[in-house]
Amino acid sequence: MKPQHLLIAIGVTCLWGFNFSVIKFGVDEVNPFILIGLRFTFAAIPLCFFIKKPNTSWFYIILYGLAFGVGVWGIMALSIDQGLSAGMASTVLQTSAMITTLIGIFYFKEQLSISQLAGLLVAALGLLIMLYIDDGSVTIIGITLAIIAACSLALTNFLIKKAQIKEMFAFIIYSSLFVPIPLFLIAFVMQGVSLDIFSQVLNSSALISALIQAYPTTLLGYWLWNKLQTIYPLSVMSPIRLLVPIFGLLGSVIFFSEKVSDVKLLAFSCIILGVSMPVVVSFLTKMKRQY
Repeated sequence: MKPQHLLIAIGVTCLWGFNFSVIKFGVDEVNPFILIGLRFTFAAIPLCFFIKKPNTSWFYIILYGLAFGVGVWGIMALSIDQGLSAGMASTVLQTSAMITTLIGIFYFKEQLSISQLAGLLVAALGLLIMLYIDDGSVTIIGITLAIIAACSLALTNFLIKKAQIKEMFAFIIYSSLFVPIPLFLIAFVMQGVSLDIFSQVLNSSALISALIQAYPTTLLGYWLWNKLQTIYPLSVMSPIRLLVPIFGLLGSVIFFSEKVSDVKLLAFSCIILGVSMPVVVSFLTKMKRQY
């Protein structure tokens, strides 16, 4: 990988990692579904009036929007609101890689390699160890919601692969159009949030949180990352993405003084090791064949 491309990739993972702290700042002020609804409102409008619709069916655009906006980030924001720290939330979300592996095995009848099995077991051990963290940064409901978000993220990976999207920037903008209304309805109908919430957002740091999530994180971050994915194979990009939880935990330590106990460090290490194990083994195998 070219040095400038590597710096861009690391910069994106840093942005995505610190974004979990940005979400935490937002949910401390307003309802999590309102926050994420505003994030995707800003991501879609007004750019949708200037950017042409991608050459992709509405089915994939809508389904991706619901899975990514509601299933991943709506649920992830709720998990943080329900007591999961920003650092631990970014870590649990990485289990989407092992969930993707399981989907491939059961749905696409793919073969499970030894490294994948070992990775699944180690990552699962990390999730179990998280249950023993007692410093207030982890809750059962928070972990459960984060795992649901990870499942949704795994689904979006398959949608991207299935749809074979070429105009990714336009795809993100148009899929974002279908996120706000479901999230706002959940907040208003199911959680009893009043319309006064929007005036509260204008006078709080939640607005800054939503704007940061919309433009640098969603539009810029995913555009740059997907551009790099068209240049380099997944075997190169996937290990770099594992920097996200590291930056996520670092951000939580810096902004919220999250304590990194031995138990938390062990859980974190197991999850990252488990997720990265198949990628590392695959990379080493290719290197061995070349030499």
